[in-house]
Amino acid sequence: MAFVDATSLSVVMPALQREMSASGTDLLWINNGYALPLASLLLLGGGLGDRYGRKRVLSIGIIVFAVASLACGLAVRIPSLIAARVFQGVGAALLIPSSLAMLATFFDESGRGKAIGKWSAGSVVASALGPVLGGLLAGTGHWRWIFFLNLPLAAVSLMLLRLKVPRLNEDASTGPLDYRGAWWGTAGLVAINYGLIRCAEPGAGNPVVPAALLAGVIALCVFVRVELRGRNPLVPLRLFKSPVLAAASVLTLLFYAALNGMLFFLPLNLIQVQGYDPLHAGLAQLPLMIMLITLSPWAVRWLTVTARASR
Repeated sequence: MAFVDATSLSVVMPALQREMSASGTDLLWINNGYALPLASLLLLGGGLGDRYGRKRVLSIGIIVFAVASLACGLAVRIPSLIAARVFQGVGAALLIPSSLAMLATFFDESGRGKAIGKWSAGSVVASALGPVLGGLLAGTGHWRWIFFLNLPLAAVSLMLLRLKVPRLNEDASTGPLDYRGAWWGTAGLVAINYGLIRCAEPGAGNPVVPAALLAGVIALCVFVRVELRGRNPLVPLRLFKSPVLAAASVLTLLFYAALNGMLFFLPLNLIQVQGYDPLHAGLAQLPLMIMLITLSPWAVRWLTVTARASR
């Protein structure tokens, strides 16, 4: 649900823009309204799973995501759609880390690697199918079903959790959760995002833009300070003393910045400028997705061999 929604909506954007008379700025907020809480609260969602049980937090995340998806599908005004997308991001921030962490709970060391591989493969395949599904629904005038399809998926997921996943006595985390770090990190990302979006609007010389960017930088500086001094930080900054982790983080940042930028702008260009219909605009993104699916396992094996050789 989380990965399909992240990629399918990009192809739906032109149809959504026509029906709801959305501006370019509105489209950015619809997209980022989902991405911001997901990025900001992902680590906190993992901490909540460690504290209160991964199965429970996963179930709550699925329910929040499903209710928010229903609100997205029923929205008739842009502000209500953006608000629903924010709650979708909150639900995704709960369900993604809990679903991955449950593999460590229910699989021993011999089967854990295979389980994580299947989890990763499923997420990549879902991301690849998203643009095609979005193009198919947008082309038939049913773009709202991108959101409504999450309801039966959520029902099946909750049923499987209840019937197939046993309740285990997980080793609950007893340390304090870093709510201050989550707050300052979220505030910084939201403020910088707001300032950058306003930069593209007419009248970007408005003092609100530099004020928002400055506030975002200050908030992120406070976030770093909180993480350095906290007993149980969301982001243990000492980990970045490892040059391998630091380099991998920078590469990941650059990769997803490029990928998400492409997934947002390419369908708009293909449909509104090049004259593609939504289905073909979705299919045009398949070669990149197929490359990701094909090369990801090879890249993991290559990195593993490289890491072992460096030791």
